Amino acid sequence: MTTETETGAPPAADRTLLLVDDDNAFRQRLGLTLERRGYTVAAASSVAEARGIAAELKPAYAVLDMRLGDGNGLDLVGELRALRPGIRIVMLTGYGNLATAVAAVKAGAVDYLPKPADPDAILNALLAPGEAKPAPPEEPMSADRVKWEHIQRVYELCDRNVSETARRLKMHRRTLQRILSKRSPR
Repeated sequence: MTTETETGAPPAADRTLLLVDDDNAFRQRLGLTLERRGYTVAAASSVAEARGIAAELKPAYAVLDMRLGDGNGLDLVGELRALRPGIRIVMLTGYGNLATAVAAVKAGAVDYLPKPADPDAILNALLAPGEAKPAPPEEPMSADRVKWEHIQRVYELCDRNVSETARRLKMHRRTLQRILSKRSPR
């Protein structure tokens, strides 16, 4: 039997999982589904609560929401890696953009999935062998979605300032406001 330090992955017998999401209904449903699939799930609704659980549990797996009431799930990635270097982490977000996806993977997450994420997709990402890249998407983003993602990225980088974002994107402020008020395209 190999250990975590030899392979960099959690031992097969260790199925502890930290689930951090501030959406109570989603967290409960996903936690129950993962428990039914054989994981020992410890759930948290905030960064502070997750830190306490992680320090005690040192989980083999983690599913983290990007935006939480008291901080950012991305901040937890490095902390979890320090507690347990071989941890497998998947980031979830309802506010996806390419910049945060790249930041999550660079910080040590194995994948980045949009919410509501399918439990099978989460488990596939958590259990992908080694540093294997995920399979290409069956339905990649449309050109409209890529444009929307870029606008969202610049908007976030400008601290959600509409006027500054419009100036940098060289577009009219009202046009940008209309785009931001709509739901993301599929």
